[in-house]
Amino acid sequence: MHLDEAEIKEIEDNLKVKQNGFEMFKTNPNFRRVIGLGVGLQLIQQLTGINVVMYFAPTIFKIAGFADTNAQMWGTVIVGIINVLATFIAIAFVDKLGRKPIMYAGFVTMGLAMITVGMLFNMGIEKHPELGYLAIFALLIFIIGFAMSAGPIIWVLCSEIYPLAGRDLGVTFSTATNWIANAIVGMTFLLLLAGLGNGNTFLLYGALNILFIIFFVIFVPETKGVSLEKIEANLMSGLPLKQLGQSRARIVAGLTHEPTYHPRH
Repeated sequence: MHLDEAEIKEIEDNLKVKQNGFEMFKTNPNFRRVIGLGVGLQLIQQLTGINVVMYFAPTIFKIAGFADTNAQMWGTVIVGIINVLATFIAIAFVDKLGRKPIMYAGFVTMGLAMITVGMLFNMGIEKHPELGYLAIFALLIFIIGFAMSAGPIIWVLCSEIYPLAGRDLGVTFSTATNWIANAIVGMTFLLLLAGLGNGNTFLLYGALNILFIIFFVIFVPETKGVSLEKIEANLMSGLPLKQLGQSRARIVAGLTHEPTYHPRH
């Protein structure tokens, strides 16, 4: 990508900015908005249900009718391999198609796959053992959907949306939210199975994935091809979160267009 002298100067100026996340969080409402977006993105990543599958794969294989421990372990290995390989889909297309189109495709894939698993479980694996193979196939499709979208892309977005001076705190919030949500999902899965039933638990996760599309439509910017400096300038000018990926920032009445945050003295 060709950079003109103004862009190079902007990058050089931003590199001189010291990290000052806590001060920004206290004094800058635009920074607090983007912190909220980062927290929301990380909650979404965990509530897709990915770690339900990764942590409880042997249990899920057992529900699907694979009682043999060896089969459950090999199934878990296959889940991990597919998760790794499908990540290359995101690597290949994230800068060609953009972040949001890949995420929409991922949410549709994950949602339909989880709903399929839930419906098959509700149909009764005990009475129709052949349905177990279809359920596992749908589960693997879910893994592909996650690995090509929410797995890597949400981390890409969180690395792009925070202004340079507050990137340390922003990434800290993102990472903390991810692990807290991870723990909650892990602790509640077996409770959901006991309370809602096997099939309905997966239907719930499927519905959540479809609902997450709405969040992305309303709040998440498309950052493909937009410099970090321009995203920061858009944020600090007061643009709505969805518009942070605009190539040109506009001035919002009463707000000063400042590409970089300057702490109060």
